[in-house]
Amino acid sequence: MGMPYDSVEPIGSRAVLGLIVLQSDETIEQDYQRCFPQGDVAIYVSRVPSGTEVTTDTLPMMEAELPRAASLLPPSLRFDAVGYGCTSGATVIGPDRVAALVEGAANVAAVSDPLSAVRAGLAALGVSRIGLVSPYIAEVTAPLCAALQASGSEVVASVSFDERVEERVARIDPASIRAAALAVGRDPGVEAVFLSCTNLRTLDVISEIEDLLGKPVISSNQALAWHMARLAGVTGGPTFGRLMRLGGVG
Repeated sequence: MGMPYDSVEPIGSRAVLGLIVLQSDETIEQDYQRCFPQGDVAIYVSRVPSGTEVTTDTLPMMEAELPRAASLLPPSLRFDAVGYGCTSGATVIGPDRVAALVEGAANVAAVSDPLSAVRAGLAALGVSRIGLVSPYIAEVTAPLCAALQASGSEVVASVSFDERVEERVARIDPASIRAAALAVGRDPGVEAVFLSCTNLRTLDVISEIEDLLGKPVISSNQALAWHMARLAGVTGGPTFGRLMRLGGVG
C-alpha cells in the first residue's frame, strides 16, 4: 500500500554549492566542512580523475574530464556557485575555460577556482606583492607565478617542497607549511603570503602565521571558500585569517 507524503524544500535554504574535487585530493572536503558548518548551506561534491603525479603533462588531462565531473552534481538543483578545486589545474587549463566547461554541464549561477579566488582575495585585501609557498616541482609552480604576475601581482619570494606525488602533498605537516610561510613572509618586500594547493593542510596555521608576520595569509581552500560564499551571497560563520574576516563565508 502506497503511503502519502509531504514535500519539503531542497537542503540548502540559504545557498547550494558544488565542489569538483580531484580524485587524489584528501583535504579540501574536510576544510569545507569547517568553513560551512551551517545546515542551511548545502555542499555537493563530485570527483574528477587526476594523476597520482602533478606535472604539466598530467594537469591538462583534467580539461576533458571536467564536463563529466560537473554533470554528476545533482541535476535537479540550481547551484549558486560551483568551485573547481585545483589551483595548478585552473592555471594550466585557464579560469575562463574551466567556467565554460562547468557551466555547460551543470545548472550553475557562478563558477570559481582557486586562482580566480586568490586574485579576488588579493584585490580585496589591497595587496599585490606575494610570498608564495608551493608543494610542487618547479615546472608546475612557474605557470602559477606567471598567471599571478599577469593579473598584476608580483611574486617577490617563493619556496617549494619540490613534491610531485599528490599523496605526499596531503601528508605535509602543517608545521612545515608554517615554517615555509615564515621563510618567505619575512622578506620585507612581501605584503601577503599565498599557500598554494588545495591538498595542503593550511586552515589551522593561517591565523598563527598572520600573527607572527603581521601580514595577511591566503590559502587555496580558504580563498575558494571565501570567494564562493561571496558569489552565493552567504555571510557570517567561521573565519580563518584576515581574508575571511572581510565577510562572505559561513
